[in-house]
Amino acid sequence: MSAYTYISIFTAFLVSYIIRVLPLTLIRRPIKNRFIKSFLYYVPYITLAVMTFPAIFEATQSPLAGIIALIVGIVLSYFGAGLFPVACTCCAVVFLAEFFLV
Repeated sequence: MSAYTYISIFTAFLVSYIIRVLPLTLIRRPIKNRFIKSFLYYVPYITLAVMTFPAIFEATQSPLAGIIALIVGIVLSYFGAGLFPVACTCCAVVFLAEFFLV
């Protein structure tokens, strides 16, 4: 392996290690600030949304099929449907939308 490969692996290790160790070393007592607590609470949801949202439009043959499935998923979620029924319904909506649109 080349030196570039070793440098890349070491850099990835260092960044991962720093991300995990810094909070443990810098924050020694419970967080009491409401803003920081709410920010940390929503970070996983925001990260998941940022990774998922572009895939909704790019994973389908037609972006319109993705938009229709997104709207159906939002409506079903609003009315209390669980994750599995929403996912299955959105997949069916994409299948049908691509069948009739393309």
